[in-house]
Amino acid sequence: MKKIIAVSLFIAAAGCFSAKQTKLEVKNFDKEGHRGCRGLMPENTIPAMLKAIDLGVNTLETDAVITKDKKVMLSHEPFFNHEIATKPDGSLITEKEEKGLNIYHMDYDEVKKFDVGLRPHPRFPKQQKMAAVKPLLSDMIDAVEQYCIANHKPLPQYNIETKSQPATDDQYHPKPAEFVELLVAVVKEKKIVSRVIIQSFDIRTLQYLHEHYPEFKTALLVEAFDKKTFALQLKDLGFIPTIYSPDYSLVTPLLVKQCRDVGISLIPWTVDDLAKIKELKKMGVNGVISDFPDLFAGL
Repeated sequence: MKKIIAVSLFIAAAGCFSAKQTKLEVKNFDKEGHRGCRGLMPENTIPAMLKAIDLGVNTLETDAVITKDKKVMLSHEPFFNHEIATKPDGSLITEKEEKGLNIYHMDYDEVKKFDVGLRPHPRFPKQQKMAAVKPLLSDMIDAVEQYCIANHKPLPQYNIETKSQPATDDQYHPKPAEFVELLVAVVKEKKIVSRVIIQSFDIRTLQYLHEHYPEFKTALLVEAFDKKTFALQLKDLGFIPTIYSPDYSLVTPLLVKQCRDVGISLIPWTVDDLAKIKELKKMGVNGVISDFPDLFAGL
């Protein structure tokens, strides 16, 4: 009953908005490096995370998938993407075969034999090429924490996406409960709960997390093609998340006002143009996620 009342109050509040553009810039602007810094370094690798730290990000955005031996590791897809991956024998992975290289069917010892840093990226020509593997989440956290301490840099937040969807349960990933439990176990082991955000397009993982681990911050990811209203999206979720994180094309002064009125941070993705970042910041978003965190120096 409490959940229903809370969501109902949210919907009522979300309906009380003004279409006038706000001019208030957010002081504590969250600078998030997408997959570390995909535009400059191999995505979702430890070097990408360390580079993002050097560029002054507040938050490292990344993606989590699960291996056959139940390890939580970094990868945007639950398979080896043909744009970035090379087989252990040095041959290139093709688009036709990529989905057959299912990480959920591999132990991590097999996964780490694939390279994801040497192949030139067709869409990110500035990306530095180097030998790199998809790391375990625990190893990435250890590397970042140690790097920050050694170099006297602020410890970052981690914004971790659960890569799951109902259509591929038990095929490319475990069901939401098991996925979340495995992820939470790593975060708790590393004692960084207060600096972790769990984000997802799959509301099932957020719902499970909210019910069983309400101390965790959550972010609802929203695709550009999602035509549901803001209030209906939150009603479907069933609770008020910490962050609303839409495709940046969906951000309007009205959306900024709606989020502000109910105390939700608004952090859009993926913004790779400095002028657009400045525009969104002026509009009042709480931060942005970018492939090029070097752009943040221009704010």
